[in-house]
Amino acid sequence: MAKDRNNLGGRVKRYARVGGGMSGVAARYMGGKLLGKELDKGAHAKELRAALGNLKGPLMKVAQMLATIPEFVPEEYADELRQLQANAPAMGWSFVRRRMGAELGKEWSSRFERFDREAAAAASLGQVHKAISHDGQPLACKLQYPDMQSAVEADLKQLGLLISLYQRMDSAIDPDELADEIASRLREELDYEREAAHMALYQSMLAHEPKIRVPQLVGDLSTPQLLTMDWLEGRPILDFTDASQEVRNDLARLLFAAWWYPFSQYGVIHGDPHLGNYTVSEGGDGYGLNLLDFGCVRIFPPQFVAGVVALYRGLKTGDEAAVVAAYESWGFENLSTEIIEALNIWAGFIYGPLMDDRVRSIADGISPGAYGRKEAFEVHKRLKEHGPVRPPREFVFMDRAAIGLGAVFLHLGAELNFNDMFEAAIDGFDVTELEKRQKSALERAGVPPRIDEI
Repeated sequence: MAKDRNNLGGRVKRYARVGGGMSGVAARYMGGKLLGKELDKGAHAKELRAALGNLKGPLMKVAQMLATIPEFVPEEYADELRQLQANAPAMGWSFVRRRMGAELGKEWSSRFERFDREAAAAASLGQVHKAISHDGQPLACKLQYPDMQSAVEADLKQLGLLISLYQRMDSAIDPDELADEIASRLREELDYEREAAHMALYQSMLAHEPKIRVPQLVGDLSTPQLLTMDWLEGRPILDFTDASQEVRNDLARLLFAAWWYPFSQYGVIHGDPHLGNYTVSEGGDGYGLNLLDFGCVRIFPPQFVAGVVALYRGLKTGDEAAVVAAYESWGFENLSTEIIEALNIWAGFIYGPLMDDRVRSIADGISPGAYGRKEAFEVHKRLKEHGPVRPPREFVFMDRAAIGLGAVFLHLGAELNFNDMFEAAIDGFDVTELEKRQKSALERAGVPPRIDEI
């Protein structure tokens, strides 16, 4: 079994590759500042996207994350970074053969009835091949690229450069906690044994939902850099944007259950809203939802979940003291009236559909790409006047996932009573019971502590 390591040689190679592109972008920015020139953010953002797009790998994934956090980077930069492709070119067969041999031994191919040479999908950290087991079971083999631990550590150093550029351009949000959160989750995403435990966790949490499917691990064909699991047959969710309203609503209900039930009952979310992480199965009992890729799963402290529920109830009843207490329970500090008002704009946007007791879309008249932009801009403007504010680290993936989920609802054109569904999800909420339930579920699934808890 191969064990990838964070080694100096791998980091040096990555530094050399990353440094040239990024240092040129930074130098042009700083040169303009020293000469008193006004930065052309649009042109600079295009240059930054080009540098990152040529690099692929972890830094590109970090940039994609930054672009999905509303108003974390200026809109010119977010627009460019959103265009980074999640699918990277796949590595060729000679590479795959060597990597599979490193993970399963020289005779690795004899352990499969068939193994497709062409990758079914490829992304920034690895690629997936379809295979068939000797008993005829379709399998998905997720193979991590070599030296990824070294690449991640090198690229996280470059994240500091991206953050410093942002801080010089804008001081509305203190990004330190958010940068730490991204670093911790990205390191976790390299741990395929952790991802296997996440799959077991989701199988347990969603066992009562027969139409939501989670892959089953094939343990004897898995290693820390190779994850082999059931192949879940399905079509892309965007194939159903022209389906009947009933079908689109049913898919949206399944998505809502797959996201809000684990969060409200266990304090867990699937933190990557990429559309490729959901497919739709078709069978005699109708349509179902396949959940794919469990590398980016966020496990929250129970008190944070309690704060989410308390904020919802405070906003719904107009209890200002409860709203402020909820923000403070998350870790917001030095809250002025102006900052609270700014935070309430964003909270009102996220919670608005959940508080509105009627059948509706998640946001009327808004395209998926524009979802949340207007509100985020207003919040940013106010925080720039009265901040900066330091958001708690938990906000990175909470906001990212909520915005991503909302965008999928918009793609589907779903029309539902979100209030009814959310009230059912939090009915009888008790933080002490959640804490017990979470601890038990994590232990059963074998999920290790979060990196930032170690």
